[in-house]
Amino acid sequence: MENKLFLAAVIVCIITHISRLVYEILKHRNKVKPGKLSFAIIFTNMMLLWVSWFALCSLDIHKFHLPAAVSFAGLIVAVIGLIAFLTGLYTIKTLESYDGDLITKGIYSKIRHPMYVGFICWLIGFPLFYGGQFSFFLSLPFIANILFWRYLEEKELVKRFAGYPDYKTTTWF
Repeated sequence: MENKLFLAAVIVCIITHISRLVYEILKHRNKVKPGKLSFAIIFTNMMLLWVSWFALCSLDIHKFHLPAAVSFAGLIVAVIGLIAFLTGLYTIKTLESYDGDLITKGIYSKIRHPMYVGFICWLIGFPLFYGGQFSFFLSLPFIANILFWRYLEEKELVKRFAGYPDYKTTTWF
């Protein structure tokens, strides 16, 4: 039964990552306009993505035998990711279709994409915490996917905000 749950989590996680990737590409090509419906769809997709990821990591059937310190470090990385994500979300107050001025205060004064940093920390931290070998290796293409989302977003932000190139030079990620 646990193997079936693990497999289901893997499938849902992969499908939701691909769905988000397709959405980001379509949005970048102006084939989809962010709005209330797309927000609802993406929000649901992202909830499924992260619930399936956390389940996948905890149910991983291929385990590393990691020292307790590495497992604890994974938990710390995941918590740092949660803090970065929530701080970014609290500051920008939306997950999609932000239409205000460039935010350069708070966490955005140091990190351009704190929510993506949070995602990457979850992708690294949870497999280490749970000792999940499969989930650790699966996190690598998922991290590449998030980096691609960021790449597309950066292209849009450069077009949208005249000061963005300067802002990039004073912030990380």
